[in-house]
Amino acid sequence: MDSHMLPEVKGSPPSSSAAGNRQELQGAMAPSSPDAEASCAGADQGAQGPEEDSADAARAALLARSIRKDPLMRKASMVMDFLLERYTKKEPITKNAMLNVIGRKYKEHFPEILSRASERVELVFGLELKEVDCSRNIYALVNKFTLGVEEGSSEEDELPKSGLLMALLGIIFMKGNRATEEEVWDFLNVLGIYAGRKHSIFGEPRKLITKDLVQKGYLNYRQVPNSDPPLYEFLWGPRSYAETNKMKVLEVLAKIQDTVPSSFPDLYDEALRDQAFRAGLRGIPISPAMAEASAPSRAKSYSSSHI
Repeated sequence: MDSHMLPEVKGSPPSSSAAGNRQELQGAMAPSSPDAEASCAGADQGAQGPEEDSADAARAALLARSIRKDPLMRKASMVMDFLLERYTKKEPITKNAMLNVIGRKYKEHFPEILSRASERVELVFGLELKEVDCSRNIYALVNKFTLGVEEGSSEEDELPKSGLLMALLGIIFMKGNRATEEEVWDFLNVLGIYAGRKHSIFGEPRKLITKDLVQKGYLNYRQVPNSDPPLYEFLWGPRSYAETNKMKVLEVLAKIQDTVPSSFPDLYDEALRDQAFRAGLRGIPISPAMAEASAPSRAKSYSSSHI
C-alpha cells in the first residue's frame, strides 16, 4: 500500500477467543465449493509452516466435501443464479418461480434456502432481497452500496460491481492488507466467477479486477517484491481509501457472521486506528476508543499469517 496513505498497521496479539472468531470469519469468506477444493490447499503458502498448510488443506477438503453433500447449499446456489438472471433481465422475482427452481421436494426448506441465497447475493453483489408485495409474494433486489459507481454511469450496471468490490476489500483487509492473486481467485471461484469465463454481470472477471478497478484507483495490483517466478498481489487502491474505510468493510465482514465488528478485536482495533488516523488528518477530535486503539504501548506487528 502507499506509505503516505496510512501508518504502518500494528495491533495487539489476538486472544484465543479473538483468534477463534477471526478463523470463523475467514471460514465464511474462504472457498467452500467443490470447484475450489483443489485450489484451497495452496492458499496462504509461504505465510504458514508446513504443518499449518497441511491442516488448512485438510480442513478445506472436509469443508468442500460437506458442501458437496449439502443439497440445501446447492439449491441456494441455483436460487442465487435465478435471482441474478431476473435482475439482469429486469424481470419480476416471485416466490412461485423460486419454488419451481428448487423443486417440490425442497419446498419445506424454502425459507432456509432463500436465506442462504439472499445472504450470498447481498455479500457479493451488494444487492438486498426485499419482499415488495406481500400479498403476491413478489420480491426485488435493492442496491446497498455506492462505492465504485461512476458519475454518469448506469447505476444498475455499476452497483453489483460495487458489492463485489467491498467483498474484495474485505478479503484484502483480512489477509493483512494484501491478498495474493491466488487467494483472491480462490474466493471468486467459490462465487462462480472464473478468469476467462464471461460473467453475466461482471463481464470478463480478470479484466475487471486487474485492469478496470485498478485503472479507476480502487485496487492496486502489483508483483510481489523479489518473487521468481513472478507472483502478484492485490492491495487497496487510493480511491478505496478515499471513499470507504476499514470499519465499513469490517461491518460487511461481520454481517456475514451475523455479529458486530467488535467481535473481531484485532481487526476492530485496526479499523479504529484507521479512523483515528483519518480524524487526525481532518483535525477532528479523537474519541477515547480511537485513542486507546492507536496508543503506541499496545502496538505490535500484525501480519497475514495471523489470519
